[in-house]
Amino acid sequence: MTAEKQLRFWVIGLIVFLISVYFLRSVLLPFVAGMAVAYFLDPLCDRLEKVGLSRTLATVVVTFSFLLVVFLALVLLVPVIVGQIADLLHSLPGLLEAARGQIDKFLLILETRVDPVNMAKLEAVFGDGLKSSAKWLSSLAAGLLDGGVAFANLMSLLVITPVVTFYLLRDWDRIVDQVDGYIPRTNLEIIRKLAGQVDTTLAGFIRGQGTVCLVLGIFYALGLSLSGLKFGLVLGMIAGLLSFIPFVGAGIGLVLSVGLAFFQFDSWTPVIIVTVVFFAGQFLEGNVLTPKLVGEKVGLHPVWVIFGLLAGGALFGFVGILLAVPVAAVIGVGVRFALSQYMDSTYYYGINRPAVIPDVTPDESETTENT
Repeated sequence: MTAEKQLRFWVIGLIVFLISVYFLRSVLLPFVAGMAVAYFLDPLCDRLEKVGLSRTLATVVVTFSFLLVVFLALVLLVPVIVGQIADLLHSLPGLLEAARGQIDKFLLILETRVDPVNMAKLEAVFGDGLKSSAKWLSSLAAGLLDGGVAFANLMSLLVITPVVTFYLLRDWDRIVDQVDGYIPRTNLEIIRKLAGQVDTTLAGFIRGQGTVCLVLGIFYALGLSLSGLKFGLVLGMIAGLLSFIPFVGAGIGLVLSVGLAFFQFDSWTPVIIVTVVFFAGQFLEGNVLTPKLVGEKVGLHPVWVIFGLLAGGALFGFVGILLAVPVAAVIGVGVRFALSQYMDSTYYYGINRPAVIPDVTPDESETTENT
């Protein structure tokens, strides 16, 4: 088979895969979630196998332990979180009205410095902005609380995801061996090498960054709750979960928390405490958590992650968001490989390509400069 026919075959396969995901996106959520959980827990099963347990027994122990932790978290946290969300939705009109009052004070100050025509435009812009924000928040809450869809998705996650996780964990090594057997023999070593790079990237992001998000969510939730901030548990968990996008989670959490603290407290001290919580979280993430748990093995630029999440969500909904990071990792590794091939070809060097390309590592180059 020629290279052109091989390329056509894989392009057609990719198109069929994308079309299938698009049309099946409404039922894929528990299966994609189960794959993500199985990938996250697979190293634990491997360690238990090394201790002497069979793969099936190791899978039972890991899956049961994981479900027990999730169950305890749901029992302990869900009532509190639901209560805070309900209070937040109930308090939202009052918070918007308070924000409007602060804006009116700001506009009164501006009246002495801005001409009446521009002042009227500013008032219209602020008024329309608050109305649009209230309408968007109301529609978002209605969408999140849509009974039928939300209940169906929740039941599928609670029932199907554990089953998918168990069977994938039990057969993980066998599935990997089978997939390896389907790889074209002519490109076996290259594909294995690229798959190893993708696995390293995903392991660093999903396992490492996932643990960082969990720790930050607990840290922010405890810090904001202890500061006395209303809805601190919900805001802290949101900030932690969004921390897989650098600075986005902390930025959103900081703005929302400081804004609520400004309206809730009468003095500046609690507002400063809330601000310190987020700066302490960023210091903890940058100097302790990320170097220890993630390191430099991710290789995914934050802008590329954001683009992947937005594109995946727009095309395939929540399933696309779950698939965004793995797809971004595959594309990133593929692009780096393509660039390395290009820079080692006549397209890069032309007809005067050197016979030997020196391989100088950063340490060697630094040594050369120092000498």
